[in-house]
Amino acid sequence: MSWLLFMDESGHDHRNMPYEVRGGIALHAAKLWPFIQSWRRLELDVFGAELAQYKKEIKGCKLMDKDRLKWARQGSLMPDEERRRLCRVFFTKGLEGNRPCRDEFTAYGQACRGMAEGVFDLLCNHDARLFASVVPRTIERPFDFTYENYLRKDHVFLFERYFYFLEEKKEDGLVVMDESDQNEDTRFVRRLHNYFQRTATGRYRSTRIVPVPFFVASDMAIPIQAADLCIYCVNWGFRLPLLGMTATERLDVKDLTCAWIAKLQYHGEGYKDGQTFKTHGIVYVPDPYESR
Repeated sequence: MSWLLFMDESGHDHRNMPYEVRGGIALHAAKLWPFIQSWRRLELDVFGAELAQYKKEIKGCKLMDKDRLKWARQGSLMPDEERRRLCRVFFTKGLEGNRPCRDEFTAYGQACRGMAEGVFDLLCNHDARLFASVVPRTIERPFDFTYENYLRKDHVFLFERYFYFLEEKKEDGLVVMDESDQNEDTRFVRRLHNYFQRTATGRYRSTRIVPVPFFVASDMAIPIQAADLCIYCVNWGFRLPLLGMTATERLDVKDLTCAWIAKLQYHGEGYKDGQTFKTHGIVYVPDPYESR
């Protein structure tokens, strides 16, 4: 059986997010269907409905939105059935163009927070592992950069850690990505191909990683939505100050998710030139265009 790395990205528009993050969560094939079933039960339990019925999608930027977390705190914790009922009213009013009342905002905020916590709990219970590469959003490609058709250093490090994880498990791994702009996706596939087929290290790592990603629409793929949540929370709530990863963080995101991220992040051993060393699923790369 294989592992599947469900990948998404955060902050690549270089607008509101502190970092540019690419990565996601790895799930074993045997745990995939149980995870999806558990997600659907969680969604019904928290919101009282499937969000797709109301033309909504679960995304990190929505569940962890500042306003939604503030709504969650503006009232006492609601009983489950009351929260579900008010959430359905909230969604219906949204479709009708009517403004919800305060209690309905509170219910929706608490449901969003509960869904986020529930997803992290499900990921831990299904033995998922978190991988991500992080670069500053201020980084720009040098004018004389000559390796445009190859993977950037931060992406190489991301797949390096996925490879070490698969080596440890002695299993193969697939890559499943959130489809975005077709031209950007095509360029990324070309870079993947060149790395895994035209470099010695890439060819070696293709013994574990199938270097042909599958692209899916996030609203049709629950694990991609889980990856989106994790990557968003890494962007706002995870820091490595000793390595220079010190951008402004959101304390509401950090306080809610830092313990979950610590549990999910891969920790293992890498190796190079006969030497082994500790390695971790989240890697910070100050300059992805600088030579190693």
